[in-house]
Amino acid sequence: MRVPKNNHAAEPEQSPVELTEAEWEIMKVVWEKEPCAAGTVQEELARDRDRAYSTVKTTMDRMVEKGFLRIERIRHLQLFSSCVSEIEARRGEFRRMLKRAFDGALTPMMQFLIEHEGLSAEEASQLRELVNKAGKAGRGA
Repeated sequence: MRVPKNNHAAEPEQSPVELTEAEWEIMKVVWEKEPCAAGTVQEELARDRDRAYSTVKTTMDRMVEKGFLRIERIRHLQLFSSCVSEIEARRGEFRRMLKRAFDGALTPMMQFLIEHEGLSAEEASQLRELVNKAGKAGRGA
């Protein structure tokens, strides 16, 4: 399964990208350093927690099979690049959480955040601004 890069919200809906925790960690490094070798990713990840090169490389090879990464071979070097944008990954993660926790409904999620997550006055102001912008965009303004 190859998932094309998509940075445009208005394009037809694709199946959501669902990354595991380990895949998220790898993708964050790849997005920052692409194209990069598995060793580069392993070294970056080892700063926070010890990771064996073989584990990182195996995970990255599986991510190629899933269509999240692609490999460019230059002689004996394999360079990995992303096939999935950060926006696509975030969208997939968000949709999965929204579906599980709020039956896919955005309004109850927003209500929950406002009532139970203690928005600061600044966050509430920013949220009002975003809602106002979305309302104007919806009316064609």
